[in-house]
Amino acid sequence: MHDKRKLKLKKFYFHPITVFLFLILLTVVMSGILSAFETQATYNTININTKELEPTLVTVESLLSFDGIKFIISNAARSFLSFGPLGMLLISLIGLSVAEGTGFIETLTKRHISKIPKTTLTFLVIFISIISSLINEVGYAILIPLVALIYFINNRNPILGIVTAFCGVSFGYGVSIFVGSMEVSLMDYTKVAATLIDENTHIALTSNLIFIIVSTIILSIVGTIVIEKIIAPKIGKYKREEESAQTEQYKLLDIEDVEQKQIEADKYEKRGLRFALVMTILILFAFIYALIPNLPYSGMLLDMKESTYVNQLFGENSYFQDGFTYLVSLLFMLAGVAYGIGSKSIKNDKEIIENASKKFNERGSIFILIFVVSQFIAVFRKSNIGYVVTAWLANLLEHLTLSGIPLIIVTLLLIALSNFLLTAPTSKWMIFSPVVVPMFMQSNISPQFAQIVMRAGDSMTKGFTPLLASFVIYIGYLNIYNLHKNKPFTIRKSLRMITPYFLLIAITWILIIVGWYIIGLPIGPGVYPTL
Repeated sequence: MHDKRKLKLKKFYFHPITVFLFLILLTVVMSGILSAFETQATYNTININTKELEPTLVTVESLLSFDGIKFIISNAARSFLSFGPLGMLLISLIGLSVAEGTGFIETLTKRHISKIPKTTLTFLVIFISIISSLINEVGYAILIPLVALIYFINNRNPILGIVTAFCGVSFGYGVSIFVGSMEVSLMDYTKVAATLIDENTHIALTSNLIFIIVSTIILSIVGTIVIEKIIAPKIGKYKREEESAQTEQYKLLDIEDVEQKQIEADKYEKRGLRFALVMTILILFAFIYALIPNLPYSGMLLDMKESTYVNQLFGENSYFQDGFTYLVSLLFMLAGVAYGIGSKSIKNDKEIIENASKKFNERGSIFILIFVVSQFIAVFRKSNIGYVVTAWLANLLEHLTLSGIPLIIVTLLLIALSNFLLTAPTSKWMIFSPVVVPMFMQSNISPQFAQIVMRAGDSMTKGFTPLLASFVIYIGYLNIYNLHKNKPFTIRKSLRMITPYFLLIAITWILIIVGWYIIGLPIGPGVYPTL
């Protein structure tokens, strides 16, 4: 009886690609039903010129129609090619494949990273993942593949590395040790919304600086405890004896072979690392020089049309933001080649390309998943369901008579709830800011603190929805390193793995926000939670 039940369950073990295809179909049908019932919402936007509220009507658009089906078919290629994670992942994998193919990452990991205690390494991964949100979502494309590979080489479960990097980027998104793209994208909405109550309100880019620095450290510590004490024991070890197909795929050297060649290879590896270090220093020098304005041939990565340096660095047309993934990939590529030359692990350019191609091909299956997910997200966005639900939640908040801590908690939870369907922080804040900022100011809470509540709510649930574009990298890499191909990581299973992290970090966010408000600590230079 028990065996029969197991066999029955296996029949319904859908691959994530199949699940996303079902989700596309479900979205199309739901959009048709909701559109037939004329489902809509009205939210207020602020006219920047007149500084007055203007009502905006958003309706659910049916994809179960002639025009809807035409959109799905005609935009399939465009939706795929313009899908953000696709380009970032492709570019980062090229650099990582070269660095891996020359042996650079393996040698660096075994000689240096393997000496770092497990808990310290987990903390560093989470900390770096959190601050990667300085530059939008590049952390997903760079850190998930890199950390998975480092854990694999370091004889630690790469699945744990993927979970750690993904949770760090997602549930710490928007906080960092310096002002970044989040400030630039949210501040204008906060500033204009604040003028509805006080036209003289001044909001600086550094108005959340103290808060985000402290939050980064707290979230890194809590995240490390959750990973090491709760998630790591559940995931367990990576059972390589079950990995007959994977052994050839990853081409790991036998332990005996390593021992025999270790003495003669040792000096070449050290020389290779020295070559790679010199190359890295040169690239970093050029990179930093390109970020300094007003020097000969400097400022190449800055948008000099902007007036402030932060906007030049993180503005909408910033060359630094647009080119960061490529620059990191280039760093790995050139450092890998330098290592290969110094260690004599490569003989010529053909060998570099061949080795890199093999490593790249091992990750090729993820691009089929990316294609399907890109269609799902494009269809969902076109339906406007996320905008309608977010507008409903903003209107609900507006009709509640709350103040103080209850207002802060309810706002935080409503923003976190809207994030399941509308993941872009700018889009959410565009709808919420005309409601949240005036309500907070009327309750003697500063607009700068309202912006903090927004970024905390966005971070709380960011990684817990398949509508997050970069969720595809997470679930894709789980299946790349999955040893049981007949039991793929489904959406449900991948979410269940990070549920402890999600819940405990959500509680941590609430405690940080409420505690900060009660104590009244400054959130930025000269800025406090209250007016």
